[in-house]
Amino acid sequence: MSVEAPISRFPVPKLSEMPEDLRARITLVQEKAGFVPNIFLALAHRPDEFRAFMAYHDALMDRPGGLSKAEREMIVVATSAANQCLYCVVAHGAILRVRAKNPLLADQVAVNYAKADITPRQRAMLAFAVTVATASQTVGPEDHAALAEHGFSPDDVWDIAAITALFALSNRLASVADLRPNVEFYAMGR
Repeated sequence: MSVEAPISRFPVPKLSEMPEDLRARITLVQEKAGFVPNIFLALAHRPDEFRAFMAYHDALMDRPGGLSKAEREMIVVATSAANQCLYCVVAHGAILRVRAKNPLLADQVAVNYAKADITPRQRAMLAFAVTVATASQTVGPEDHAALAEHGFSPDDVWDIAAITALFALSNRLASVADLRPNVEFYAMGR
């Protein structure tokens, strides 16, 4: 018999105790997803940081550009796997399965993106993202050139790096908080 772990090691405020703008955002997500992702509850104990994180998240993940929404989620899954972040791999793996309309892709990307059923362009994108996540100090002109060969613009390269950087922050906070993935994520998109 398993014991249900708390959502986070840190305080998790009740929805009724949150500022109105946070409650409105969380309610909207709940209506769309059918549940409240634990990250929203965990971040809500520091409202200013919640707002800043979500603003940057939305600016990166919802902007138009050369990366599809599924490719943006691939970056999150691959780099979160490299950073061993259980919450982000599970949660964004679910979103990737939905956005890619592929029940197998997230697991492939999380375990070994180099063997995943993805295009050479996507493999180059993930190789760069994982390098940014694990050894950003080694990124050089050859990395930019390799991406350009696959049709990525300088703005696309920035997006890949920025998504990786934002989720490096998220991965570390989720790990330190021992943030638990919602059980609903495990079956989404399968």
